Amino acid sequence: MSKVFKVIPLMLILTLIISIGLTGCQKNDLERVRLVEVTHSLFYTPQYVALTQGFFEEEGLDVEIRDGKGADKVMAALLSGEADVGFMGLEASVYVYKQGREDYAMNFAQLTQRDGSFLVGREPDPDFTFDQLKGKEVLGGRKGGMPFMTLEYVVKNHGLVPGKDVNLRTDVQFDVLAGAFVGGEGDYVSLFEPVAATLEKEGKGYVVASIGKAGGYIPYTGYSTTKSILEEKSEMIQSFTNAIYKGMLWVQEHSSEEIAEAVKPQFPDTDDDVLVALIDRYREQDSWKPDLIITEEGLDHLMNIMEMAGELDEKVEYDKIVTTEFAKQAMKNIKK
Repeated sequence: MSKVFKVIPLMLILTLIISIGLTGCQKNDLERVRLVEVTHSLFYTPQYVALTQGFFEEEGLDVEIRDGKGADKVMAALLSGEADVGFMGLEASVYVYKQGREDYAMNFAQLTQRDGSFLVGREPDPDFTFDQLKGKEVLGGRKGGMPFMTLEYVVKNHGLVPGKDVNLRTDVQFDVLAGAFVGGEGDYVSLFEPVAATLEKEGKGYVVASIGKAGGYIPYTGYSTTKSILEEKSEMIQSFTNAIYKGMLWVQEHSSEEIAEAVKPQFPDTDDDVLVALIDRYREQDSWKPDLIITEEGLDHLMNIMEMAGELDEKVEYDKIVTTEFAKQAMKNIKK
């Protein structure tokens, strides 16, 4: 064998080793961020776009996402140090502040501006109206959680009295609502996507109404971190917000088909046509907050809903639990 053929494989091996080493170094250079989300849903499409399109990496972050299965569990993870960023309903930060905790949660960016759940019945009902819930039982989720409080708000706005005209159940955990409904419990259930669409495809339930449309604009889901992390890792929080804003802009600039392709890795078991239909549904009802800024008016509306639900006796000052610094800077950093 000639020396040429001996040298070439050796050179290839050395090149491969160097390449792997550089890749490892690049990965290690990224700052790890532990993000715990309230649930895994297409409702949060801009976040998954930021992940799959590499926007977090562009900002120097290696983001690890975990499903917290409820805002109470997400907040617990954040306060215990198991998460760097919590993605959940803003009501959780209100509760924590009211408890008098010193290192409480601050909200720095808003992703959704409506409730993302849909009312699912046992039969198709294109002419459904909320007054049809009279005398019925609805599986609504956890008491004190935003999905349940928004449902309760909508029901009351349609002239029904919970506990008298309609039974809104809070004894079934958020992550097993669909299973309980399929098992025969309740006449209706409040579900996020793609769970509701999965039930429709299997013929086990049918979307009859959008709770988001009926509930109006609310700072529904946002990003929180503790005061200490906000102070100690402000650059990381800014980079994180930049990436989310890039994801939001990308969603605004691309078709539902392109978005579905982008988020497919996050929802591999959902058919492409269903992904497109659900993205269309969320876009049509204006689900996502274009500028990520949590407004004082929006937080006040959310706390009104909490008060109506009997979960809040006194409102929290806006500036105590909200900062708009990072969302505003992201808009300056990333031009449309």
